[in-house]
Amino acid sequence: MIRPVDAIVEFLKAQEAEGVKSVYLDESARELLRQLHRQNAKPRKTPDAPAKAAPAPPRENPASRFAPSPSPVPAAARPTATPAPDLIVPDSGTAAEKIAALKAQAKGWPPAVALKSLRETMVFSCGNPEADLMLIGEAPGYEEEKLGEPFVGPAGQKLTEILRAMRLDRKDVYISNIVKFRPATPRQTTNNRKPTPAEMASCLPFIRAEVAIVRPKCIIALGGTACEGLLGLQGPVGSMRGSWHDFAGIPVRVTYHPAYLLHGQAALTDKRMIWEDMLAVMEKLGMPIDDKQRQFFLPK
Repeated sequence: MIRPVDAIVEFLKAQEAEGVKSVYLDESARELLRQLHRQNAKPRKTPDAPAKAAPAPPRENPASRFAPSPSPVPAAARPTATPAPDLIVPDSGTAAEKIAALKAQAKGWPPAVALKSLRETMVFSCGNPEADLMLIGEAPGYEEEKLGEPFVGPAGQKLTEILRAMRLDRKDVYISNIVKFRPATPRQTTNNRKPTPAEMASCLPFIRAEVAIVRPKCIIALGGTACEGLLGLQGPVGSMRGSWHDFAGIPVRVTYHPAYLLHGQAALTDKRMIWEDMLAVMEKLGMPIDDKQRQFFLPK
């Protein structure tokens, strides 16, 4: 069983191993921690009150680290706390059936819902669950939420073009995101934002399970947020690309997010850097590469 709290601890340990000394918490997250501290604070004894044996503390619900405390209600009316569920990965069945089981659990996933910072529509994955190549982005945006599929907006169209240049189709690869819900903003319309570390940690058990089911020969991390959520690395993508990383024993190539090519007129050198990452992936997978492909985006 993969517990959400284990994924959070794993993420923080990875951050610490990379030399990160602090993790940013927005005001809502800080308030949740204050509430947790107040809930766990021991009451002081009054001078005249006789000492009483303290009752055994209740077992901590992992989701309570991130869920706001309920409004005060009479003790008799308080519902019994429901523990955060463990992610259940089927032992049998096809890869497609196992992915479908994960997708069913992702709807209304309590650790993600408890954050109250993600929207309700779940966007899981698409493509071939037995593919050799897996691509991982950060989170669904407006278009993805509307259509229920990752990478279908303008950046997704760029990704489709990159795959075609590799002579691959979307149905030949497996495409997913670190976060399965669109990060919310006040009065949100088409605007999107980067997911927070807590949002990534809440959904990380799914990515781990997806990788274990698909068992790709290679993973491409699309952008800095995907790299942070998957590998626990922070910093500019330029410092992380150009070499191989490892996730659960599977080689990972970091490259720029396809949205990088949408910012104004992307320079030829920018396109070439992304293409060099794709060439490295193709070589790792043993895919044929002709001279025309090797010359893409080189100066004439």
